[in-house]
This record gives sequence, C-alpha cells and structure tokens, in this order.
Amino acid sequence: MKRRWLQGLLALGVAWASSSMAAPADEHITVAAAADLHQAMDEVVAAYRHDHPASKVDVVYGSSGNLLTQIEQGAPFEIFFSADSNYPQQLVEHGKAGGTPVPYALGHLVMWSASIDMRGVQVADLAQPRFGRIAIANPQHAPYGKRAEQALRAAGVWDKVQSRLVFGDNIGQTAQFAQSGNAQVGLVAESLVINSPVKGSSAPVPSSLYEPLKQSFVITRRGAANALAKDFASYVQGGQGKAILSRYGFNLPVENAP
Repeated sequence: MKRRWLQGLLALGVAWASSSMAAPADEHITVAAAADLHQAMDEVVAAYRHDHPASKVDVVYGSSGNLLTQIEQGAPFEIFFSADSNYPQQLVEHGKAGGTPVPYALGHLVMWSASIDMRGVQVADLAQPRFGRIAIANPQHAPYGKRAEQALRAAGVWDKVQSRLVFGDNIGQTAQFAQSGNAQVGLVAESLVINSPVKGSSAPVPSSLYEPLKQSFVITRRGAANALAKDFASYVQGGQGKAILSRYGFNLPVENAP
C-alpha cells in the first residue's frame, strides 16, 4: 500500500514538473502598431518568429489615435507602437501603460503618385489643378495626417487644395488611395512606398514643413508582466530590428543614435 502511495506521489511530481516546464502563458502577444509600420513590422515579426518559433506575435494595424482609444477601452494589446510620441504618453497619463514611452524610429513624409512624375515637385505645386485629388490621412487621429496638414499649411496651399483632399482613416488606407488611382497624389509614409510593388514616383516633403515624426512604443499595463512583450520590444530595438526598419526608410531617433 505504501509503495503504491509513493508511486502515485512520484507520478504527480513528474506531471507537475512537466507542466512547469511547458511554454508559459505569455508565449503569445498582440501588438497594436501604427499603419506606417505595416510592411516593416511584418518583416520584423517574421524574423523574430524565425529565431523564436515557440512564440506567437500577432499585429493589429490602424491609426495611432484609434489604437489608443481601443487600448483605453480594454483591447487586449501588450505593446503599442505609435507613429508619434504623443499617443504613448497619453497612455501613460491615463494609467494604461506598464512603462514609459521609448523612441524607436523617425518617420518621413513623401508625396507619391502612380500616374504623375513627382520628381522635382514641391509641396506648393500641389495647388495646381493638374495634381487632381490629394490623399492624406485623417489629421484628427493619424500622426502622418496631422503632419501632412502642417506641411500644406506651411507651404501656403492648405486652403487652395481643401476641396480636392481625400482623407484616409489611417496612413495605410491613404497610400492605397494613391496606389489605386482614387487619388492622383498621396502624402504618405515613405515606409509604405519605398519597397512597394506598385510602380510610382515620389518626392520628399521637406522636414522643415512639419513636426518630426518621432515614433515611440510603450508596453501596456496588460503587457507589463509579460516576458514575451519585453523580449519582442527589445528585439525591435536590437540590431536586426533596426536593420529592418532602416530598409523601410526609418531613421533612428536622436536619443538612440550612436
């Protein structure tokens, strides 16, 4: 009888040990990422998964303002990668963050067209009717849209082009408007067109015309105790993550520069 009891206890111990060595519950995270990151982040996640095959990282893309609202309303995101630094800071101020915002990239705005040769075009030139409909992201909740408005105002053409503006819900949809021809020109994130399979022409929007697109991420309160969230965030900031972001036109923010 005693022997059976010992055998049962041993079996229970083995079962407990096996369960304790199984993949932890935090081997899956969901990331909220600004739409300008779509192509770059997909590549970062693929590279991370290659190095960590047991880990699952899902990404939901959208405008930074809308993603902020979703997180504040309880959406299950462990990390928030914004297209600016303001929205992550708001998450901190509203008590929904598990850390402080960390700058990870500096984004760039370009004018892009699938049908017009944009070489040499200046922002002020967009007042000319030949440029047709102009797509920008909604300035109310998309950082790239806000910067597009700033650039158009600084160039003195905001009032002249308003009747021809087409607003995308986020910068990804804005790029789609331009790529599909629903708009003749798009003021879009360089990261979405630099490696695009859709042929087109672009011209930079001078950075002097808009506030810097210093992009930051923050681990949410939900992700604060999640080891995978912390490891993935570190990966994005590491050598391979930076190399991928660089290929999509992002620069390191000043704080992270060597």
